[in-house]
This record gives sequence, structure tokens and C-alpha cells, in this order.
Amino acid sequence: MSINSVQFQAGLSMAEFIARYGTEAKCYRALYQWRWPQGFRCPACTGRARSRFRRGTTVYYQCRACRHQTTLTAGTMFEGTKLPLRTWLLALHLLTATKTNLAALELMRHLGVNYKTAWRVKHKIMQAMAEREEPRRLNGFVQIDDAYLGGERNGGKRGRGAEGKQPFVIAVQTDARFAAPSLAVIEPVRSFDNVSLEDWIARRLAPGCETYTDGLACFRRLEDAGHAHTTLDTGGGRAATEAPGARWVNVLLGNVKRAINGTYHAIRQAKYARRYLAEAAYRFNRRFRLHEMLPRLATAMLRCKPCPEPVLRAASNFHG
Repeated sequence: MSINSVQFQAGLSMAEFIARYGTEAKCYRALYQWRWPQGFRCPACTGRARSRFRRGTTVYYQCRACRHQTTLTAGTMFEGTKLPLRTWLLALHLLTATKTNLAALELMRHLGVNYKTAWRVKHKIMQAMAEREEPRRLNGFVQIDDAYLGGERNGGKRGRGAEGKQPFVIAVQTDARFAAPSLAVIEPVRSFDNVSLEDWIARRLAPGCETYTDGLACFRRLEDAGHAHTTLDTGGGRAATEAPGARWVNVLLGNVKRAINGTYHAIRQAKYARRYLAEAAYRFNRRFRLHEMLPRLATAMLRCKPCPEPVLRAASNFHG
């Protein structure tokens, strides 16, 4: 039996993490390098010359050209944090090194913080993932499916349109022979209607894709948008899910649902589904570079705008 190179790749072990990021000073130097790899750059005027001073325990940098003052975390997703940087990097390591991810409750136990803090850390990290995945567009051969997050309520309606379920579109880019998937987009939509699908297609597919879907009526908008469209016979059963044009999207869909149900058990899909689905897409799209995920995600958080708790909680599942 051949070894799955993705599953057996070497990541960053806990011993290596401690050696690289085990002290606050090491974490500070790492974040400085990730934010300013070519040296300090003033966020106001892009000047390079700066002076440095302390105010309490915080290090400030003052631009010598415009005299703007800033800190390492100002203007980033880390802005205003009272947590040690090593706690943030440990959270990033735990969330990128695990195969099945961690819920905020489990993260709380690992970090030694209260649940509210763990929730805030978890959602800020997921928000950074969502912002990194936002501009992604698939091209070439793309398998697309409709799906829902959330279970049936007692006595409620089954299937499409059921109350308490969040619809989302999942799409996987493959090679021409459907031999292997490369990239994925997983995003909530308001409903499976023509308007929602037209918006999703315009944002998420590059021109001239060759698409494969089931017979859901709104997928006809793919043809209207200029994409080649093949409707697959998905009458049900295992054979339908393993059809060449549907196999990889169904494999990923199963993995996503198992990960969410197994890790989180229940989420507020009506409010936070976008983040949880973006987290799944982020991890999938970087699955071949496990050892790079921590520095890349930390860099993404340094490039994201601040997200204070009121903004973090006032989430929307939908674009725009």
C-alpha cells in the first residue's frame, strides 16, 4: 500500500515549536520578521528610518520622516491583545498542526485561558483564514455541489429548505482526468436561487471553466455565465457520489461535515458558518505545506485589519 504523502508529511513538532517560539522574545522576533521582512516600514508614509522606545512594557517605533508612532501589533489582527505573543503562536500551532482541528473549548484547556478568551482567539484566527480565502477563484475543471450545515429540528421539514439549516456551495478544482483535486472554495449562500448563484459564480469562478454539478435548477446559471456545464445523473447511492465528475467534491464534502460535526458538535451556523467553512477551505488549500502553515497564517493575521470583539461577534455569512 502506498503512503499518502499529505497524511504522512512532517509538520512542526511540539519540541520544534518550543525551540523556535518558546519565549516571548523569540515570538516577538518572529512576528517582526513576518510583518517587516525587509526591515521596518512606517504604516503611514512607508519610511524606513525609525527610533525605538518603551512605554511601560510596550515597544513603540517612531518614524523619523513623519513621526508616526506604531507598535508591532498595531493595525493588525493582534491589535489590543493582552495575551502574551507566545500564547497566540501556540494557538496558531495547535490549530494548524492538528488533522481534525480544535474547538474553542479544547483550545481553552491547552492555552490555560478562560472560554471567552479562547473563543476570541479562535474566531480571530478563523476570520484571518476567511479573509485570505475571500479572493480565491477556481479555474479549469470544477466540480460543484450544494449542501447544508445544521441538522433537522424535531418535527421540522426535511431536505432542502429545512429550517435551521445554512445552505452553502462547495466547489473543487481538479485536473482534466479528475485524478486529483487541487483547490477548493466553500462558502455560504443565502439560498439556492438564481440571484445567489449568479453572485457566487461571478466571484468564485474564473472565465471559461468546465463545470460539473447535479441537476439543481440554479446551476443552469453556469451556462448563462459562459461556463461549460455538465449535469450529472446523481440518482442517489454510492455510485452517484463516486461518478468521475462528482467524486472529489463529495469526498471533500464528507470530510468537511465530519470535521465540523466531530470537532464542534454544534455551531451557530446562521451567524458563523462562513468562518468555519473558510477554515476548512484554508486548511485544504494548504494541505501540501503543513510546515509552512504557522508562519503563513501568522503573516496573514499581521496583514488583516484589527477585529475587536463587537466586530467579531457582528458576523455575516454573506459577501457584501
